[in-house]
Amino acid sequence: MEMGDAVRDILAAGRLDADRGQWQQRLRDVTARDVEAALASRAGSYSLDKLVALVSPVAEDYLEPMARISRRLTIQRFGRTIRLYAPLYLSSYCVNRCRYCGFNQGNTFTRARLSIDEALAEAEILAAEGFRDILLVSSEDKQFISIDYLEELAGELRKTFSFIGVEIYQMTVAHYRRLFEAGVEGVTLYQETYDRAAYAHYHRAGPKADYDLRLRGPDDMAGAGMREIGLGVLLGLADWRLEALALGAHARYLTKRYWQSHISFSFPRLRPASGVSAAEFPHLLTDRNLVQMMLALRLCFADAGIVISTREPAPLRDHLVELGVTRMSAGSRTNPGGYSGPESSSEQFEVHDQRSPAEIGTMLKERGFDLVWKDWDRAFLQV
Repeated sequence: MEMGDAVRDILAAGRLDADRGQWQQRLRDVTARDVEAALASRAGSYSLDKLVALVSPVAEDYLEPMARISRRLTIQRFGRTIRLYAPLYLSSYCVNRCRYCGFNQGNTFTRARLSIDEALAEAEILAAEGFRDILLVSSEDKQFISIDYLEELAGELRKTFSFIGVEIYQMTVAHYRRLFEAGVEGVTLYQETYDRAAYAHYHRAGPKADYDLRLRGPDDMAGAGMREIGLGVLLGLADWRLEALALGAHARYLTKRYWQSHISFSFPRLRPASGVSAAEFPHLLTDRNLVQMMLALRLCFADAGIVISTREPAPLRDHLVELGVTRMSAGSRTNPGGYSGPESSSEQFEVHDQRSPAEIGTMLKERGFDLVWKDWDRAFLQV
């Protein structure tokens, strides 16, 4: 079976990508006994039935025991450590017309692109703050942010940064492999929503409008040898409970087929952005919903990374680090050139947690966590 076809067929067979009514009824049918059985099962083990129980409405009354198990499991697997990273935005030019994005091609605002020298200057600011884990972010701007551009930039960044990840437009296996050889070791690619009808509604035009092509992205990353694969949905586009079920099925497939790659989950919620109205999104979720989703996935995937960005408010992020988070951003800017000149161009979305990296570090230390600025040393990989 071709890479990407397998997960497509898994989602279709389970009706996790369309005609999801049966799952809504199944979630309503979950009982307290079902939730208690899920909590009594081996912590960190996955089954679809278990995940259904843990994201059900009934499970909202069990957040405290879920949190205790999640905290214990995360410390057992990861220790009391939190990896800190910073996003570096490279371009706000885009050919896609996604209804939820401030970089939407149809929006009129001041756009910006960073030359390699400008990107390196931004990276120097991040390195001076202590970061050794960097995430290169770009809209779909292949003419400027080309594979050659990214290869050259990664080759320079690897002299300073121990981990380079990318969150950019989708690539082929061959291009992902070129990035891996240049020093990129992780890729994040959100499906945005696993609901095909919602996907078609929110992606009006551009290469990203192809649902099935998007779905095969993680297979291509793993096939290229990427060590970290980031999954997620944009929370607010569809029912979060159903999205969690599809996300779990996708992660299960990837962990079985590509055991060499480490899977992580991100939980980006919709944030205010240029040209984006909250009235368009009927599936916005509460803080409790977000916590329940995060805990449920941790209790099904013991070794998965849990990533929380500065989209979330400071008090909530402070709380989440105790519940299973393994990686978080700090001091983020979501516009190209934002670290050297915050007002230089428009942001992709509004950052919620405005604290500096030093302030985030102080908070983590006060809570008894060790900050991990540097993930690993390539000398160990060479050995």
